[in-house]
Amino acid sequence: MNSLATQPKKRIDSVDVVRGLVMVIMALDHSRDFFSNPDYQPTDLSKASTILFLTRFITHYCAPTFIFLTGTGAYLYFSSGKTKNETAKFLLTRGVWLIILEMTVFHVGWQMTLDYSFSLLQVIWVIGICMILLSALIYLPLRVLAVFGLLLIAGHNLLDKVNPASFSHAGVVIWDFLHVQNVVKIGHFQFFVLYPLIPWIGVMALGYSFGALYKLEAARRKKILLAIGSSAIVLFIIIRGVVNEYGDPFTWDKQHVWYRTILAIINVQKYPPSLDYILITLGPIMLLLALVENVRNKATNILVCYGRVPMFYYILHLYLLRLFQGMGIVICKLTHTPFGFGLPIVYTAWLLTVFLLYFPSRWYMNYKREHKKWWLGYI
Repeated sequence: MNSLATQPKKRIDSVDVVRGLVMVIMALDHSRDFFSNPDYQPTDLSKASTILFLTRFITHYCAPTFIFLTGTGAYLYFSSGKTKNETAKFLLTRGVWLIILEMTVFHVGWQMTLDYSFSLLQVIWVIGICMILLSALIYLPLRVLAVFGLLLIAGHNLLDKVNPASFSHAGVVIWDFLHVQNVVKIGHFQFFVLYPLIPWIGVMALGYSFGALYKLEAARRKKILLAIGSSAIVLFIIIRGVVNEYGDPFTWDKQHVWYRTILAIINVQKYPPSLDYILITLGPIMLLLALVENVRNKATNILVCYGRVPMFYYILHLYLLRLFQGMGIVICKLTHTPFGFGLPIVYTAWLLTVFLLYFPSRWYMNYKREHKKWWLGYI
């Protein structure tokens, strides 16, 4: 059989399984945000315990995987019979919609206020911007788009040496939106750019190009995925573990025990994501995509429910965690104890949230499958 003979289905189960897994892990990160309050970063190896570090590190896989697979999903949308113009229109309108959601639903959910003098620009914002840009980039040849994504991911750390001190105010604002996690002031408004654009647009563009693999036979695709994932991990070991000069703004130092040294090596920058960060996250994700190819069991069936309704799940998990946090605050006030809990409570809140959200997620997944209303593609 010709390996290019079959077109991809509208839904690829392995993609939904992996997306569902990172959505579940994402809830752990936000549970930690809402229920613990240490006065140091969980990746600060001078203070953080190994389990706290790993609790934070495992959630590093969420943003790159979701942004990469958003690009892949866009290609699968196109390959399902849509024209380039139809795909571009969907990307453009969905991107604008995500930015609106970031500034409304998620602004309230994260900051618990209607005051817009200070706003967070997080992952939903950057996905929206990337989708808008991708709506134009998809007209490029697929190989050109892949090269663009690879060059941006591999070379953007050269921009770390740029000193914007000589830029105009407008230049500094643009630079902060592009490549620096910073508070940007525009008139009377302040925006904390948590997710600068570069290199996320490269990650999404590469994900779009990656979608072409799902036109191949499963066996061939699995070999390619294993090769890509293994190569990324080997590159990480060489660039980060051996060279330790390029690929991340911060070099690592040997720790007092070997396993803490490993933590130091994988302690890479997320904001903006360094080359090393992309390699150590998307590399294992490629291996996982290969491993779950054609795997069907109770676990994957559950994960698919989350992976097929990511926006629905994201909104619900944020407000459910806020509800649990509010209950925790009330209990602490009644018992005259300071708010802030250890990892056992964090993990309990996480597991309870994921469990409760399975039922509405499964219902909405089935609703989307049985109804073909246009607005379902936006939630």
